[in-house]
Parts: sequence; structure tokens; C-alpha cells
Amino acid sequence: MAEEAVGWAAWTTKHVRSGPGGVLTVEGSALTGDLSVHTTWTGTEAILTVQYTDALDWFTLQGSPKAVTEEQVARDLHQAAVNAVKAGGGAALD
Repeated sequence: MAEEAVGWAAWTTKHVRSGPGGVLTVEGSALTGDLSVHTTWTGTEAILTVQYTDALDWFTLQGSPKAVTEEQVARDLHQAAVNAVKAGGGAALD
């Protein structure tokens, strides 16, 4: 029985200007301003984090992680997170 290969990938989008109300994090803070969005896809889930661009600390986007088994779906989720940050309004993952 052959083992199924588990993929992984990561994407970062820097300098995303948040809309009014910013984005909500699991850690309980709302981030606003110039943010970076990072997604790590492990092959089974997508973990989405945000930070103030070029800061050291990353914060987990509210609603992350998400169960995702396909790389393209994870990539689409990353873009949806970028769009949500731009929209603001206390953005979080559905």
C-alpha cells in the first residue's frame, strides 16, 4: 500500500491596508493599518495569521485553522483573507 504524499505550501501578502474596523484575531485583538497576511497549508489544514507588516509577532486570524485538503482551495482561502482584511469591519474567516 503506497503512502499518499502530503503537500504543503505557504503564501504571504505584505502591505495590505485594512479597512475600517480591521481584522479580528484569536488572541482577542483587532489589528488595523498596514498588515501582512500569511497562510500555511499543511496538506490537511490552512493556518492563517496576520501581523503588522514587518513586526515580529503573528496573530491567528479569527476562524483559523480551516480543514483544507487541496492546495488551490488553501490558496483561494488566502486570497479571501486578504480581501477580508481590505474590507475591514472586524474581518474574520467564515
